Amino acid sequence: MTASDVGLSILKRFLHSKSSISKRLTQGNASKLAKRVIACLDVRTNDKGDLVVTKGDQYDVREHTKENEVRNLGKPVELARQYYQDGADEAGNFFYIPGLPSWRFTYAEVGGGIRDFTDANGRHYTSLEVASEYFRSGADKISIGSDAVYAAEEYLRTGVKTGKSSLEQISRVYGNQAVVVSIDPRRVYLKTPEEVEFKAVKITNPGPNGEEYAWYQCTVSGGREGRPIGAFELAKAVEELGAGEILLNCIDCDGQGKGFDIDLIKLISDAVSIPVIASSGAGKPEHFSEVFEKTNASAALAAGIFHRNEVPIQAVKKHLSKEGIEVRTNVATSLTQTVQPSTI
Repeated sequence: MTASDVGLSILKRFLHSKSSISKRLTQGNASKLAKRVIACLDVRTNDKGDLVVTKGDQYDVREHTKENEVRNLGKPVELARQYYQDGADEAGNFFYIPGLPSWRFTYAEVGGGIRDFTDANGRHYTSLEVASEYFRSGADKISIGSDAVYAAEEYLRTGVKTGKSSLEQISRVYGNQAVVVSIDPRRVYLKTPEEVEFKAVKITNPGPNGEEYAWYQCTVSGGREGRPIGAFELAKAVEELGAGEILLNCIDCDGQGKGFDIDLIKLISDAVSIPVIASSGAGKPEHFSEVFEKTNASAALAAGIFHRNEVPIQAVKKHLSKEGIEVRTNVATSLTQTVQPSTI
């Protein structure tokens, strides 16, 4: 029997199978994709020059004290080690962590500074070169923020994919799965959805003046500058430009501990076919089950409640399992090099 005969035989059995094996395979409940629980480490240099894990309160990372120092919730390597041992599925937003050892998470994502820049010596680096350094150092994904907003605005204005944006270049070389777009929207309340040209939704909780609708204005520069584009429009555009995943934040919910913005997350996770990570607002395990039950989010992320040990990662996973939401019970044990200091 030739190889082609074997191939045709397999295809025939696949198309017309009535065997007990095929019947057994179709019986029972299919396994669902496990939801991911992600620990976010926002790392920056404090006023003393030390690298610390910090946490924003609606994106403000400074303590409201006389010293106005950067909020310090621990050392990056120590917290990363703890989250690895606790079973976090991924570690998100490692910003330039020297000395991080070789044990690692299922995925490590690096964000911040993924754009063209010129160093102190006058040498120019493209965003692709910057991303390449991170990937060579062991990062699995990189996240793009402001640059993705500008690229989406240009694409929506012209309808042309130039291939020159950082999003397009990096996804073309490393694949869509390696590029995450971080969206930082702010809620803008409306009396009627017709007030704006952007996608508006009816919100669960009315605004301060009884408004029943809102649109989600995207921002750049760490939430400091609003842009004329909505989260819905941005998400659709970046998917077309090559993003493989969306990290969906919400400035209004950040650091509040009152739960994720379900209206926003449902809007975006229903609009795109790529995975959406819910971020901003987690305060207890029930907030994780709520976002998974009410939206199509593939993962949920938290920072402060993990850093302060208010809610252990395993407590979140046990709660999700109890609610019938499938999660990964064992952390991956594959060992590769994690992000080391960039040479550029």
